[in-house]
Amino acid sequence: MKITYYGHASLGIEVNGTSIIVDPFISANELAKHIDLNSLKADYILITHAHGDHILDVETIAKNTGATIVSNAEIAGYYEAKGFKTHPMNHGGSWQFNFGKVKYVNAIHSSSFPDGTYGGQPGGFVIEADNKNVYIAGDTALTYDMKLISMRNPLDLAILPIGDNFTMDVDDAAIAAEFLEVTTVLGYHYDTFGYIKIDHEVAKQKFANKHKELILLPVGNSMEV
Repeated sequence: MKITYYGHASLGIEVNGTSIIVDPFISANELAKHIDLNSLKADYILITHAHGDHILDVETIAKNTGATIVSNAEIAGYYEAKGFKTHPMNHGGSWQFNFGKVKYVNAIHSSSFPDGTYGGQPGGFVIEADNKNVYIAGDTALTYDMKLISMRNPLDLAILPIGDNFTMDVDDAAIAAEFLEVTTVLGYHYDTFGYIKIDHEVAKQKFANKHKELILLPVGNSMEV
């Protein structure tokens, strides 16, 4: 499984010949200005919640690629009404897609579209594919529910917000890693704008102090899981 960081909370995932985009906010992100939105491949677009910094480029990518939009029932319904292909989910539910299994799990945050439309309850995803298990937390506070995620399958990677103010900070994310019983974390939702700028070396050291690895990928770079 190959994971590419497109800045903020945007990810590309390649697994079993399938291309997935998560929470695309690229075209308005100065840190991602070298990413060519129109060249991105997507069979599926996963959306954790409806905020503008997570859905900005959904329609452009879906129009370019014909991707199926996967999210909670309210978000899926919003895009279905616009003529896009969707797959609705809700908390605790999972579905076996052609590339692997996806489970929609809890997140503590808020969720509404920029036009004011209700976006349902926010969530995260657990992807089980290619003999790997990856948790994408979405925007969330630290929650004890995270302990439940690793009870089903041990995680190979957790992707956690670390920018503070709107989500967990680095210290809470390090605790989340302990709850999730995972040793490797990919950090996201940081540095995009002033509220969420972090000190990279301090953040990495805080994880190292707990015998965990925090990976901070440059925008456009990839890692293998």
